This record gives sequence, C-alpha cells and structure tokens, in this order.
Amino acid sequence: MEVIKAFFDEYIVRLAKLHMTDLIEILIIAVIIYYFLRWIKTTNAWAVLKGLVFLLLFWLLASIFHLQAILWIFVNAVGVGITAIIIIFQPELRKVLEQLGQRELIPMFFGSSTADKSTLNEKDIDELVRGVYAMAKEKTGALIVIEQQIDMQKYIDTGIILDADISSGLLISIFEENKPLHDGAIIIRGRKIMAATCYLPLSHNMQLSKEMGTRHRAAVGISEETDSFTIIVSEQTGKVSIAKGGEIIRGISGDTLREKLMALIAVPEKKKGHFMLGKKRKTADGR
Repeated sequence: MEVIKAFFDEYIVRLAKLHMTDLIEILIIAVIIYYFLRWIKTTNAWAVLKGLVFLLLFWLLASIFHLQAILWIFVNAVGVGITAIIIIFQPELRKVLEQLGQRELIPMFFGSSTADKSTLNEKDIDELVRGVYAMAKEKTGALIVIEQQIDMQKYIDTGIILDADISSGLLISIFEENKPLHDGAIIIRGRKIMAATCYLPLSHNMQLSKEMGTRHRAAVGISEETDSFTIIVSEQTGKVSIAKGGEIIRGISGDTLREKLMALIAVPEKKKGHFMLGKKRKTADGR
C-alpha cells in the first residue's frame, strides 16, 4: 500500500510544477489520442489495440510492485514488439498516411493534378438525377462513383471501358437486371462514364448497419480509399443513398442529391488557389 501511495504522491508533486506550455501540449496530445481512438474503433484493429492496452496495464502493475522477472520479459520484448505493432497495424497506418495526403495542404500552393479536368455541368446532373430516380422507382440496384481529386484509374482498369457521355438512358440500360454490365460499379471521370462493372473495395467499418449489403459496403469502401462521391440505389428498397469520406447518408430525396452534385461543380475552382501562375481557370462546362 505504501508503494502505491508513494507512486501517486510523486506524480502529484510533478503536476504542481506544470507550466502553461505543458498544459497546451497535454491538450494537443489528448485531442490526437481522442480522434485516433475514435477512428480506430471503426476498424478491425480495435480488438488488437484493446489487447495492447491490457498488456500496458499489466506492465504498469509490474512496475508498481517491482515484479522484476515480468519487467525483464517486457523490456526484452520491446524491440520485437515495436516491429510487430508496425506489421499488425500496417493497413491502418497506410490508411492514415493516405488520408493525410488527401488533405489540400501542399496542393493549395502548387495546384492539383486533377484541377484541370472538366467537371459535371447542370445537364449532366439532370441526367444523373433523372436516371437514378428512374432506377429507384423500379428498384433497380445501381452503384455510381464520381471521381474527384484522387485518380481512380486502377479501379477503372477492373471494368469494361465505355468512355461515353452521361445520359439517364445509358445509366438505366447499364444497370438493367440480367444485362451484361449490370454487376459492379460505373465510374464517372469529368463528363464521361469511363467504365462499367468496376470492382470496388469493401469497407471494414464494424459500425455499419448489418442491413447494408455488398453494394452499400463497396460504396463506403471506395469513399474511404478515395475522395470520390458515390450514389447507391438499393435493389431491396429502391432508396437512394450517397457515400463520401467513409460516411453514408441513406434515403435522400432528388432535391438533396441534386444539391450535393451541384456542390461538386465548384470544388475544382476552389481548390486551385491563388498560387497557380500561368494557368487558366476552367468553367463547369470545361471551357
């Protein structure tokens, strides 16, 4: 009991000597840890992390009660443990770095590689909304991915190249049941339907509703891997959903979908910044 009391007394004395900069650092670290835990809870690494926390608590108890044999095992396992953690969390670490790379911190000064692509115009949006809700009325399942800043060529290559203009008739024809192209997703780049029957990665988010099928999980999965905007039509309910940034909004109206699509038109203009010298701005029509 004396050991525990001495342990806490020592740290209380240290807390009394904290300066304002120390408190700011603690606050920053606490915020980082909070968002890290909130993010990792949606991945398969959550169970592994809980195991690591259990081992850390076990090591803390061993330190307090001076259990030398256990401490020796922990100390000698640290080197191997760090390597093991990197290997175990490799997919999650890669995703974090990708998400940091997607932030427009550096590109705001140098411009984006996709900033010069033509974007959807109002006619394209009208065709998309018309086609989507025509399919929703007939409960025809559909998965439509709209490429944004991050290049999606590797996903386009998994499908059948179309390079066709956007039209409601073509969308309905592609996703019509028992047609050769109805499986998988279509990917839109600029003002073109680039490919159909494309394969998308499934989300591993454990918090997604169990009611969601493969089509919805693929929509969330591609939105986690890229900054794409995805439209889903449910084959079971006919409801229309959208996915972006790892999140999904289900059962949206035609007006809401149109509003979200219209917001995409202005994105490349905003992201070009004031540092892109010698380059012309393009309108939503690509001129």
